[in-house]
Amino acid sequence: MRDVPARDRPRERLLARGAEALSDRELLALLLGAGVPGQDAVELAGRLIVRHGGLYELSRLPAHELGAGLAGIGPAKTARVPAAFQLGRRAAPPSPSSRQRVCGSADLASIAAPLLHGLRHERVVVVVCDGAGTVLRTSVLTEGASDRSLLPVRDVLALVLAAGGASFGVAHNHPTGRADPSEADHRATTRLAAGAAAVGLRFLDHVVVTDGGWRRVQAE
Repeated sequence: MRDVPARDRPRERLLARGAEALSDRELLALLLGAGVPGQDAVELAGRLIVRHGGLYELSRLPAHELGAGLAGIGPAKTARVPAAFQLGRRAAPPSPSSRQRVCGSADLASIAAPLLHGLRHERVVVVVCDGAGTVLRTSVLTEGASDRSLLPVRDVLALVLAAGGASFGVAHNHPTGRADPSEADHRATTRLAAGAAAVGLRFLDHVVVTDGGWRRVQAE
């Protein structure tokens, strides 16, 4: 990179023309910070993107797999890249009001989506609300394997009660990209509704969220 004129280096180009002027590999190179002997940061970034099948697939990669087998990808680089992708997912447009509300299934899916997009394993998110549906807290409840989800009803209810909630919704992802609920998902909705009623909470909904959309999970 020292041989590249200053005006053509990614950092200088970003400062002069904005991040939009940079290619994918140049943006990734800024996160990596430095290359390896015989390969500058831009070349290393391009190699990472190609190796993992594109920028989207790279964004879904667990941190420990990022630089596996590649010299020069140490803990610092391994942490920076997934952190940047996660920040991008969470940088959703601000809500029109200072506090979000769940008025329907689409609201629940939208609120949970930043915590569910881009994952290669299943995750359960609980959205805790007051009696009017105003969001009090959004929490990751469990992390599952790539082929199953962990949705313990007792833990969901305990989280809602501990947060002082009066109502709640639950969302989880399908790493396969298919939003169709499974039989286990339908059974979980039935248990959630029954459990909420037993302790005096209002169960708002259960949705499956994928990178391309969402589906409501109805009770059995």
